[in-house]
Amino acid sequence: MKKTIFRKKNKQGGFTVIETMIATSVFLIVILYGMGTLLNANLLQSKSENMRSIMDSLSFVMDEMSRNIRTGYDYSCFTDKKYVPNESCYCSNGIAFTPSTEGGGSVWAYYIDENGALYKSVDGVEYMMTPSEIVLDVNSGFSIVGAELPPENKLQPMVRINLEGKITEKNIDTPFSLQTVVSQRLVDR
Repeated sequence: MKKTIFRKKNKQGGFTVIETMIATSVFLIVILYGMGTLLNANLLQSKSENMRSIMDSLSFVMDEMSRNIRTGYDYSCFTDKKYVPNESCYCSNGIAFTPSTEGGGSVWAYYIDENGALYKSVDGVEYMMTPSEIVLDVNSGFSIVGAELPPENKLQPMVRINLEGKITEKNIDTPFSLQTVVSQRLVDR
């Protein structure tokens, strides 16, 4: 009898070309989807950072106006770069006052021009306060109550600041609205 020896054929295992192509295609699809998500997240973070910077600037402007108006006196409406001291008004596009930091005689004003930009005027020298991305609308303004001198007025002077408008960043408009009320710190004369 003959002995038959069965030998196992040594099959080499591995991937076929088609399996490799399918695996590579799936990998590329997952990577492309992930890159799209990553780029979108980066774009949103950049937009958020820019918007936060602009809103911080606007908040700084509001704080600076509030601080100076609070310590000032002789409030009046400021329209067409003219004012009458100690005059109350409702929703004017500007306010003029005498700051307490000056020795007197100086007049400061905050006003919104026809293009929707907020300006500060110190003795006629003007400074733009809002970034170019911000445009204030017609609802923005200042209201003054109790600015008249005693005896006809017994109210402590109070100023309402209302800033409404839009921020335009990369052709995207974002509306905003800020409002605060400031009362005069000094005792009414």
